[in-house]
Amino acid sequence: MMERTKNNLEYLKEAFREPANFWGLAGFAVAAAYTQSLIPLIFALFSELLYLSTLPTSSFYRRLVDQRHRREALEERRRQRQRLIESFDPREREAVNYLGHIKDQIYKDYKRLTGAREIPANLRSLDQRWEDFVDLLDVYRRRKKHLRSIDRKAIQNQLRQAERAVEEAVDERERRIQQANVAILKRRLAAFDELERSVRLVEGQLQSIENFFGLVKDQVVALPTPERVSMIDFEQLSDSIAMTKQMLEETSEAIGALDAQNRELGNYDLLTPNTSSR
Repeated sequence: MMERTKNNLEYLKEAFREPANFWGLAGFAVAAAYTQSLIPLIFALFSELLYLSTLPTSSFYRRLVDQRHRREALEERRRQRQRLIESFDPREREAVNYLGHIKDQIYKDYKRLTGAREIPANLRSLDQRWEDFVDLLDVYRRRKKHLRSIDRKAIQNQLRQAERAVEEAVDERERRIQQANVAILKRRLAAFDELERSVRLVEGQLQSIENFFGLVKDQVVALPTPERVSMIDFEQLSDSIAMTKQMLEETSEAIGALDAQNRELGNYDLLTPNTSSR
């Protein structure tokens, strides 16, 4: 019920902000000023009440508003991705731009060789795969940078020291504290290994996307028919990317849990920077 009320208010706000509504009210105001009469303002009040009680409830208007919001969301997403690409180093930007060039060339070749006016839906999915490439490249670069910042040997040395401290503890309280530290350091090493594994998997996924674009380009040029293109297994790549993203989320949760324990124990030097996918 609350969600429905919220949606109704959103459509009401959209209707009120429509330029046509603004200029209509302005016209009544000008008429009132010109005639020195309140009658145009009274008409404006009744017209506005009628307008706001009918248009926001119209299914046609609501579809228009929803479409507008989707376009705005897509445009904002495009701007955010462009800002992300601009933050990449030159080599990374070159990889992104090259893959985008391959995608555009595939579309041009398909239309030129088949005479089709529209790109089929499965082939158009390369747009999403290009976006996936950008997102995964961002995760890859940040996680690899983080790996370079970690001194694994230093953590191993701390672990050995903590294990000796457990053996040399003079009382149960000190022993429990050092045992907790040992557990944290072991999990820290495990998280490092998991992070290292995720970097290798993302690197393989990036190569897979690049190779898939090359395969599609070759297929379109060699056998430019809709039937042949439909035989390319686009879903396999999509499923592979989905599994990779799920793995990244699971890794992020594990690292986040480790950071929470480190904060509780005051091990702020062991905190990891944000490595989750955007």
